[in-house]
Amino acid sequence: MSKMENIAVNIPTEAEIVKRAEAMIPMLRERAEDCEKNRMVSKETIQAFTEAGFFKILQPKRWGGYEMSPNVLNKVLMELARGCPSSAWNVMVLGVHPFEVGLLPTQCGDELWGDDSNKLVSSSYAPFGTVKAVEGGYVLNGEWLTSSGCDHAAGGAFVGGRVQENGEVVFRSFWIQRSDFEIVDDWFVVGLAGTGSKKLIIKEVFVPTYRSHAIGAYDESSHGGVENLYKMPFFYVFYAAVSSVIIGMARGMVDLYIDHMVPRQNINQAVGAAVNDPFIKSRLGEAYAKILGATSRVLQNTDEAWTYAAKGELVPLDIRIRHFATNQFTGGECFEAAHMIFKKTSTRGIWMNSPIQRQMRDILVGANHITQNQDNIGDLLGGHLLGNPLPAANPFGAKPGAK
Repeated sequence: MSKMENIAVNIPTEAEIVKRAEAMIPMLRERAEDCEKNRMVSKETIQAFTEAGFFKILQPKRWGGYEMSPNVLNKVLMELARGCPSSAWNVMVLGVHPFEVGLLPTQCGDELWGDDSNKLVSSSYAPFGTVKAVEGGYVLNGEWLTSSGCDHAAGGAFVGGRVQENGEVVFRSFWIQRSDFEIVDDWFVVGLAGTGSKKLIIKEVFVPTYRSHAIGAYDESSHGGVENLYKMPFFYVFYAAVSSVIIGMARGMVDLYIDHMVPRQNINQAVGAAVNDPFIKSRLGEAYAKILGATSRVLQNTDEAWTYAAKGELVPLDIRIRHFATNQFTGGECFEAAHMIFKKTSTRGIWMNSPIQRQMRDILVGANHITQNQDNIGDLLGGHLLGNPLPAANPFGAKPGAK
């Protein structure tokens, strides 16, 4: 039995925890410049997130978590990213991994949270390093890039790798403890600099079988014996969380744009105040509509999938494809919306002391994330709608040839 299993937890309502996130926006906006300069989220900010319960949202109840709907985390992220995209990105990454622990044998959760249910876990899923199957588990070697929030992850990291199993290549995730890797500070980037997404060095680390799972698998063998929340596909939950952060960034761009324009006087004497300029108004209206559309889609998709998981059922393939694919268009749409209004800030928006330019750069980098690859996913979705069988490599957890 887990040491944490009988802990009484005061679980907030969805409205309460989202309100906590909204209340932090001014503080996050005030700290955003320092976050970028330091290239990591401060310990004080992470502590504030911990006390607010954000990292507990998807954590299993048996280890002191809230085990709430993924949309609770999505809504929190949409608020936090209005204030500081990098800080919200850390909440997204560090907050989604408790869900993944829920897919592993309970021995993993006991080892991770047995003495401290607040330990956080970072990740680096792209298979940069090498994995070798050995008796009882796997041996990992190499460098894994972009592990966001790794400085705060006393609970270690999930890393991804491909391994030959039974004649086929399987993409697996491996939970490694903090003592298993070295952090190298190589995070010098154009946007989301405050996420502290540094490199992990792993040398001859043995990972027992029970600390690993086929990360893209989705069927009764991978999700059949878990609690209802964890009936949701992990990739689905993770990708939707990334989309939610980007939506929050774009909402923050609208906030900053309004703050920028309300007191501004237009150089055109006939127009006067900037708020009377028809182009300034029309760009804002169109941008807001794009962001609102993306928001509604991500939340509605997750709610629809949750209706199955909440009943202990797996989400049907056709719905998984539709949701997973359409959520990936979020990054492109939000970037278009943000860029549309950024151009109307003219020269004032380009100064380094303007938060608007930082918000724009953060959205640029967020939209470049692999979870927002609308080109490849558009091909898969369009092919599915036309009746084409799914290829062997697909992110939906479907068998090759499925329709």
